[in-house]
Amino acid sequence: MSDPTESIRREMIETNQPHVDLAHADRRWDTAELGRDFIVHSFLAPFVIVTRKADGVKGTMEFTHSPRFYFNFAAD
Repeated sequence: MSDPTESIRREMIETNQPHVDLAHADRRWDTAELGRDFIVHSFLAPFVIVTRKADGVKGTMEFTHSPRFYFNFAAD
């Protein structure tokens, strides 16, 4: 199966873009906080698809591998 986003996602990871974005994020969650506040549906690095538990809004977040932080929630 072809993934039209693969080259873009790979470039983001290879250029360390998630860490750059994390430095400018207003809010970040560690793994325990993510599980507390969101339902995780799937990962496609450097993104994760989630539903916010507080209001049921589905969206995406970006994440870094190490240290593992999730940030920049964007509603669909």
